[in-house]
Amino acid sequence: MAVTIEAEYVFDAKDLESRDKVVKFAVFQRHEEQGAAQEHELASFEAIMLPHMDAAHNLARWLLRNEQDAQDVVQEAYLRAFKSFSGFHGSNGRAWLLTIVRNTSYTLLKKNRAADLTTTFDEEIHASDRESVSPAAILEHAEDAELLKNAMNELPAEFREILALRHQEGLSYKEIAEIAQIPPGTVMSRLARARGKLKEYLAARIGKDK
Repeated sequence: MAVTIEAEYVFDAKDLESRDKVVKFAVFQRHEEQGAAQEHELASFEAIMLPHMDAAHNLARWLLRNEQDAQDVVQEAYLRAFKSFSGFHGSNGRAWLLTIVRNTSYTLLKKNRAADLTTTFDEEIHASDRESVSPAAILEHAEDAELLKNAMNELPAEFREILALRHQEGLSYKEIAEIAQIPPGTVMSRLARARGKLKEYLAARIGKDK
């Protein structure tokens, strides 16, 4: 049985209004410095991109697991998005913005040489705990927001990312494939592995607490 996290745990969009103002100010400052963009372009950018700030922040925080880093990445991503906005001609502003957020986040992870880029689940350590926990117990505890958060935070970045995009943001396989720059088939297989690993981590944690 797969662990369902559709609406069990969603990060609070903490200080969203404040971050909205910070990003708008930063973009406006860049706009003023360059002096090339028209006022209607800035208005169009705000109308299309600012509504997706909570999604951008949510993805960045899941990937980076650090609030300050997430805020910095969101601001940097919005600046990059504004700089490239003239080249945006699609209808899916959220997917376009989240692609930039994802790339900016991974750049920071690689810069910091984050271990969780390649972390794998240690079957030997958790096998005995996992085998002693029933699927019903896992699903019951999956409704515990803090437990689910901790379990997801232990997953490699690529698994946290795909779970957040699918279950937190409700994106389609096609949209996730576009954002993560992988084939749709890979999205499906990676999502299945991510759900499996999440279930294993939950079982291991529940087994230790018994």
